[in-house]
Parts: sequence; structure tokens; C-alpha cells
Amino acid sequence: MINTKNISIKTFFEEAKKELYTTKERNVLLQNLADTIYNELIDREKININFICTHNSRRSQFAQVWSFFAIEYFNLKNIFTFSGGTEATAFHRNTVKCLQHTGFTFNVIDFSHQNPKYLISFKGSKKSIIGFSKVFDHPNNQFPFIAITTCDNADENCPFIPDAITRFHTPYIDPKNSDNTAKTKETYLKTSKEIAGEMFVVFNILQQKLIRQKDISF
Repeated sequence: MINTKNISIKTFFEEAKKELYTTKERNVLLQNLADTIYNELIDREKININFICTHNSRRSQFAQVWSFFAIEYFNLKNIFTFSGGTEATAFHRNTVKCLQHTGFTFNVIDFSHQNPKYLISFKGSKKSIIGFSKVFDHPNNQFPFIAITTCDNADENCPFIPDAITRFHTPYIDPKNSDNTAKTKETYLKTSKEIAGEMFVVFNILQQKLIRQKDISF
């Protein structure tokens, strides 16, 4: 378990990768995802990625925020990440607290008791993203996109996602079951760490492929 009391986002991200355990099948999935992002980016010169989970409140939000960080960490260009659900609820407060604890900054830009909108950034970031719960085809989510479903329910309920270039299913265990228990913080940090580690893997592979492509072109 990562102690985040005096840790930077960068350190958390790097340690998440070091502590990540993935099966052979999962490694193949992450490699294929990175290859697809690369191929689409080369072909289109810009790519959108949409992380989709049923309520767009926990796992899909973690994935969007950590991929946003990974894109800047690896100095990647023209890659934009979004998230959505099969229904809109709220960016769950435990997800927000967990990401804040790691070092992300959340500024409320549109207050709503049900579903506030946040401007999300981190120290040294050149850009920011807007975070709130929404359906996957919300106007804020740019089209077309690579769809990545992050929970079993979303995979079952979304057999067809309009305008998706292609679709991957990368399920994560829902931290929701720990809500209002003594293990809430620990469970959300564990989920955040797992997703951060996998985003490190995917975008690191992508960076290396882009570097090789650039070297070949010269």
C-alpha cells in the first residue's frame, strides 16, 4: 500500500507502475490498446479516448484523470481523454477525495448538489480537464473515440457504442463496496493505484513506439 502522506503525483504514478501486477492476458490487452492508440494517432494525427463505466462515478473517472496525467508525463501530443457512462450520476466524492489526496486539484466551476463540474489539474500541469458524471455520448466528449469500458456492467449494457472507432474492455473491481466502511480510503487508493499503473504501461508503450517511428522517419 502506498503511503501518500508526503508523496507527489509523479512518485505515486511511478510507484504504481513498479507495484503493478498483471497477468499475461492483461499485458497482451494493454499492449493491444497501446498499439491501437498508436495506429489511430498516426492515421488521424489526433485521437480521442473515452473511458466508459455504468455510472461514470468511480473507475472511468480514475481512468480519465490518470490518462490525462500520463499524457503530460510522457509528453504526448494530440491525445484527448474523456469519460462517460450509460447513465449520469455524479463524480463520486470518494473518488474526488482519493485523487485530491494524491495531489490533483479540483476546482468547482459549476456547482450542483447532484453533479458538480470540476476543473481538474495538478502542480506543473500545462492543461486541465473538466470532470463530472455524464453519458458517454455527451457533447463534451469529442468524436470519434476509442471506447474503453472499465466495468462489467458497462460491457454488458453497451454491446454497441455509436461512433466508437473500436472498443476495449479493461474491467476493474468496483471500490463502491467499501463506501462507508473503515477501508474506504484504502480501497479507493488501491483502485487508483492499479489504474494509474496500467495507464503508465499503455502510454509508456505508446511513447516508445512514437520515438521509434520518429527515428525511422529521419
